Amino acid sequence: MNASEQRLAEGMLYTDQYQLTMANLYFRYGMHEKYAQFDHFFRDYPDYGTHRAGFCINAGLEWLLDWMDQARFTQEELDYLRTQVGQSGKRLFDEDFLDWLRNYGNFAGITMRAIPEGRVVHPNVPLTVVQGPLAMAQILETSLLNHLNYQILIATKAARIKEIGRGQVILEFGLRRAHDKGANAGARAALIGGADFTSNVGLSAVLGYAPKGTHAHSMVQLFIALGMSEVDAFRAYADVYPDDCLLLVDTVNTLESGVPNAIKVFEELRSKGYKPVGIRLDSGDLAYLSIQAARMLNQAGFEDTSIVLSNNLDEMVIWQILTQIVDESPRYQVDPDDLIKRLVYGVGTRLITSWGEPALGGVYKLVAVCENDKWLPAIKISESLSKTPNPGHKHVWRLYDQRGKATADLLTLDDEVPGKMESMTIHHPTNHSKYRTLRHTEISSIEPLLVDILQDGKLVYDLPDINSMRDQRNKDIERLDPGVRRMMNPHIYHVSLTKRLWDLKQNLIESTTNTVSNNVRI
Repeated sequence: MNASEQRLAEGMLYTDQYQLTMANLYFRYGMHEKYAQFDHFFRDYPDYGTHRAGFCINAGLEWLLDWMDQARFTQEELDYLRTQVGQSGKRLFDEDFLDWLRNYGNFAGITMRAIPEGRVVHPNVPLTVVQGPLAMAQILETSLLNHLNYQILIATKAARIKEIGRGQVILEFGLRRAHDKGANAGARAALIGGADFTSNVGLSAVLGYAPKGTHAHSMVQLFIALGMSEVDAFRAYADVYPDDCLLLVDTVNTLESGVPNAIKVFEELRSKGYKPVGIRLDSGDLAYLSIQAARMLNQAGFEDTSIVLSNNLDEMVIWQILTQIVDESPRYQVDPDDLIKRLVYGVGTRLITSWGEPALGGVYKLVAVCENDKWLPAIKISESLSKTPNPGHKHVWRLYDQRGKATADLLTLDDEVPGKMESMTIHHPTNHSKYRTLRHTEISSIEPLLVDILQDGKLVYDLPDINSMRDQRNKDIERLDPGVRRMMNPHIYHVSLTKRLWDLKQNLIESTTNTVSNNVRI
């Protein structure tokens, strides 16, 4: 694919065909510039099979905004649309529609509110709220979901790995196993969610982080194939990188060759005034090997060297490794806490692919239309109540209890301010029998979650850097109940509606259902 083809594939036509046919229909019926609101949200937490998440981490917004800023209908896009025909041979898109796209086919009319990247987020809460001319707001759907859903998925996985790893350094190693250019988005999301560094050099350069890596097994194989030895390979690496010497010790035999040879080279480095970084274990029983490697390194006086673990790690594998270390290391006179503090986790395939849950169920739904300067709520009714969106122009608030822990995310109508209520009844989004009444004395603070991002296409928000997103992520996770943070069977966090929003939703469901029923009677 040459540069011109890449621009065509990744520009404004980076969308689904039905977005364009819908926009054309709106144009034909004079509705294309009617102001509408779409909410982006996800329906449930990632479920990895044997375990599931109890929270997600928002990510992807800045890259979406970058795409929106560049995307527009140029002559190249319009020439392609001009070639599209239906089954009868008639053109799908007439010249008047293409002329409109030429003049207005951009996102200059879009207003957006969103929950910032790095925040903890939950199902059925609007993460991104888009308002603007109906046709362009419709065309935005596919790219928005593509940019946001995947990064949320990877940021969430990274946060879980960071949690179970007890805050130790996480290295993202997924570039070779990722889905093509998705590796860049995945590495960025991993850095937001919990990874400290990535091996992805280009992405590191863009974001201003030092890329991290070790050496390959092939280096040791090469030296041995040429009649030299593993220790010769280690010496060569130490000679070139004496300040950054981290040796991969499992090419031949980890405990009988790799670790002893690494120690030999470390001693030579130490005699020259250098401090070795550590070793990497990439195969075998990583818990047992890390205990034995730590014992050998300690005996040689290298108690502070790191032990990097890799090879299909994820949150559950790390949990098992740590459990085994706590149980077995005292038997070998190795302090488990000291060992755990020197571990570094290189996480690749299972992070970059969100192993066990390959997609986030994020959706983009029409919830309101503006008519005569008044917002009219819109609803989609599904046989599954959980798939029926919450209608109308809304705000999102996070409620904190007297412990300072997040106790609920509350959706309100636009003119409702929960902090001014003496007490409030909040409802489960779909189950009429589940509700509770909160008095203001039970709530320590109330925080609005949506912030203004775009105003008529203009950026009105200072985009945070990755470090700021990480700080916010840490604060949000600390304010979750331990039950919500559990790796398995987490407590369900409350997402609730005010009574007015609940009543609006039920009335819309009833009136829409009755209208449909009346129209189909014979």
